[in-house]
Amino acid sequence: MKLFQRYILSVSFILFAFLISVSAQDLSGYKFTKVKEIKNTSVKNQQRTGTCWSFATTSFIESELIRMGKEPLDLAEMFFVRHAYIKKAENYIRFHGNANFSQGGQAHDVMNAVRLYGVVPQEVYQGLNYGSDIHNHSELSSVLKGFLDGLLKNQVLSPVWEKAYDAILDVYLGDEVISFNYKGRAYTPSEFAISTVLDPDDYLELTSYTHAPFYSTFILEVPDNWSFDKYYNLPLDELIQVIDHALDNGYTVCWDGDVSEKGFSHSNGVAVVPDMTISMEDVPASQYAVKEKIITQELRQESFTNYSTTDDHLMHLVGTATAQNGQRFYLTKNSWGTESNNMGGKLYMSVPYARLHTIAVMVHKDALPEDIKEKLNL
Repeated sequence: MKLFQRYILSVSFILFAFLISVSAQDLSGYKFTKVKEIKNTSVKNQQRTGTCWSFATTSFIESELIRMGKEPLDLAEMFFVRHAYIKKAENYIRFHGNANFSQGGQAHDVMNAVRLYGVVPQEVYQGLNYGSDIHNHSELSSVLKGFLDGLLKNQVLSPVWEKAYDAILDVYLGDEVISFNYKGRAYTPSEFAISTVLDPDDYLELTSYTHAPFYSTFILEVPDNWSFDKYYNLPLDELIQVIDHALDNGYTVCWDGDVSEKGFSHSNGVAVVPDMTISMEDVPASQYAVKEKIITQELRQESFTNYSTTDDHLMHLVGTATAQNGQRFYLTKNSWGTESNNMGGKLYMSVPYARLHTIAVMVHKDALPEDIKEKLNL
C-alpha cells in the first residue's frame, strides 16, 4: 500500500479548518471517554514500507490469540510479507505482467500465508537484512519488479527463475525459515501455527457495495486484491452492525479503508467526515465536536465508484469510545509507531468515517450476529 507515501497527507485538521473557512472545526477540541479496549499488543511501525496489511492483520491475529486464552505473542510481519512477495511474483508472471505487483496487500494475504506456510515469532524473522535498523522496501520492491520485468522481456522462462527470485528475498529479508527453537522447543513454521490453535478458515472478509448482490460473495475490485479473493457483501447498516457486535462482544476487527482524507488526522488522533454545510458557531463548548455527514449506502457507493474512497491502508479496531457529544468512535490501532501522535500511535475513528471510507473488514466468523450469519448461510 501507499502508506508511507500518504503519511504526509495526514496533516493537522486545524490547518484544514482554516483553509476551508469553517469556524470551530478544530479536532483538538475533542474529548473522548474510552468505553472499551480489547486486549491488544504493542503498536508497531511499518516504517518506509507499504506493508500495513501485514502489520494490521498480524496485530489482529495477536489479539485473537489473547482472546482465545493464549499467551501474548509478537509475530513476525515480514514472514508474511516474504511469502506474499513470492505469490505475487507467480501471479505477475502468469498474467504476463498484466497484474498488480506492489508492496500492498489485503488481510487475507496474511491468513493465506498462515494456511500455507505457518507463522513465526518476531525474534525468529525480523526481515532486516540490508544494513538498516528500519524497514524500507523501496529498493527491494524495485529490484523484485525489475527482475520480473526482465524475465518477461525474454519471453521464455528458465527453470531456475524462482530460485533466483527467492535469492533476492534471502539477501534483503533473510533466509527462509525452515525450523527454529522457541522457548526450549523446536518448531517448523507450520507446527508453530498449529500450536497457536489459530484456524485461518475461521475468518472472513466483508464489504458493502451495491454493484454486487447482497448476501453473496464477490471479488472486490481493488488493486491490492491481487489474489482475487472473495468478500461477503452486506448492506451498509449490517456491515456496521458486524463491527459493533464484534467489538461489543470482545472481538477485534481488522479494518481496510481510505486514510488519504482531510478528515483523517493521525497527528490529532481523530478520523471524521465533517459536514461543511453546518456551522459550529452556536454549539455549546460542552458539546464541542465536529458535525458529521449522514452517510448513506448511495453516498458510499458513489465515493467508491468515483475513486473518492480508495483502498490505501489497513488498521486494527480494538475498542470503542464516545466523544463529549455522545458520538460513538472506534479505538483504532495504527502501524506508524508509538511516537507518531500523543495517543501512542492509536486514534479514534467515527462511525460516519467508517461508513464512508471502510473498504472491507475481517472478523472471526463467531463475531457475526446470528441473523447475519443466517443471511450469509454460515
